[in-house]
Amino acid sequence: MWEWLAAPLDSGRPHELTDVQQWHGRLMFLGWGVIAPLAVIIARYFKVLPRQPWPEKLDSQFWWRVHWIGQSLVLVCTLIAISLVYSLRWFELTLHSQLGYVVLLLVFFQIALGYFRGSKGGPTAPQSNGDIAGDHYDMNLRRRVFEALHKSLGYGLLLLAITTIVMGMWVVNAPRWMFLCIVVWWALLVILFVVLQRKGYAIDTYQAIWGPDPQHPGNKMHPAGWGMRRINRNKQSAGKSGH
Repeated sequence: MWEWLAAPLDSGRPHELTDVQQWHGRLMFLGWGVIAPLAVIIARYFKVLPRQPWPEKLDSQFWWRVHWIGQSLVLVCTLIAISLVYSLRWFELTLHSQLGYVVLLLVFFQIALGYFRGSKGGPTAPQSNGDIAGDHYDMNLRRRVFEALHKSLGYGLLLLAITTIVMGMWVVNAPRWMFLCIVVWWALLVILFVVLQRKGYAIDTYQAIWGPDPQHPGNKMHPAGWGMRRINRNKQSAGKSGH
């Protein structure tokens, strides 16, 4: 069994890697195969922590810190990994390499997009004149466009990155056990995603920050993102029992 697992996927081609290629693959898998999906899962399902007395205690920063620190680490891994193979000429690049550069460009677009997310606002923001207006609190057009682009691009980036990783493993004819480990790991992530979604942990970001009171303007709109759960004010007790 081990001999079969250790053999390359395509028995007709050799499996030969330089040190540079090995570290390139390790960093890309660490960033996009491990850190990125975990950061997305935490940001989606842990805006309200399991033991957080929500809605008495609002706006947990745990998910936000994990998300931006995690994605920053992904960027670092990506930059280092691509710099290792940057000496290759463009006309010699494979489809795998071209997709890698597309991933990098989209990451920079995500970073630039973050600067246009607008102000937060709301009753918990420090105010000098009592004005609680903000792009996020008001859920104006600017904020709604940002939410749609940021989330859609984020999920798309994950799919593109894992496709690029698998394609790279095929290019270098990686051993079967590596493919098997990736399939098992991503299957576990998908199962975790489905379980947390079915248990109702995908709480609307707006309500996680400001609560379910209908006086908040964003609570009068459809929640941003697919599959997000919004709790009616008269069902707060049910929401707390589920978290």
